[in-house]
Amino acid sequence: MSDNRGMTEQAAFLFDLDGTLIDSVYQHVLAWKEALDGEGIPLSIWRIHRRIGMSGGLLINILLRDTGLDLEPARIERIARRHSAAYLRRVGEIRPLPGARELLRALTDAGIPWAIATSGRMETAQPTLDMLAVPEGVPVVTRDEVRHAKPDPDLFVTAAQRLGVDVRGATVVGDSVWDMLAAQRARSLGIGLLSGGYGTEELERAGAYRVFDDPQGMLDHLEELGGRL
Repeated sequence: MSDNRGMTEQAAFLFDLDGTLIDSVYQHVLAWKEALDGEGIPLSIWRIHRRIGMSGGLLINILLRDTGLDLEPARIERIARRHSAAYLRRVGEIRPLPGARELLRALTDAGIPWAIATSGRMETAQPTLDMLAVPEGVPVVTRDEVRHAKPDPDLFVTAAQRLGVDVRGATVVGDSVWDMLAAQRARSLGIGLLSGGYGTEELERAGAYRVFDDPQGMLDHLEELGGRL
């Protein structure tokens, strides 16, 4: 992990995107299903959902391990492209989660630093970032910019660096066990949201110290989480 000494110890929030701020998990699941079906790879939807939140390349590798298949890199890349195309066709169905815009606005108005760190690539993230009206200057870190995505901590470490804060004093907010595992590896606190489909106990076992239904639930308790308004 990078040495963050010399950075400020100001509290900060590092947000996942899909399933945390944007109600897009199931569109991703269906897009992966369509991409795999297009390659003649049958896989149950629930198995795909359990892997959402990790990087696309890692997700494909693990899903293929579940099927016992061994695919050449060119075909894996084709599956990833099929997923992106299928997801972008569904963007019109996607909306911010309840309280997402209000939570981010409250943090901004209070001068509390925050950033977004997503395992998605900018190609698929940009349309949903636009829905959130992310202010200019707020760091957004995507899979394109780091060596490893979740459950590795690189995304959150990079986001903290761009905010100028120590990742060990930041709080990671995510909807999946992969977010919470990445938070633990970064030595950050983790807040879990149920809006991605994982259960309370799963998120707590992975390291979440608080769990809320969605961004609105977090906003309602923000002052309990170190975010003084």
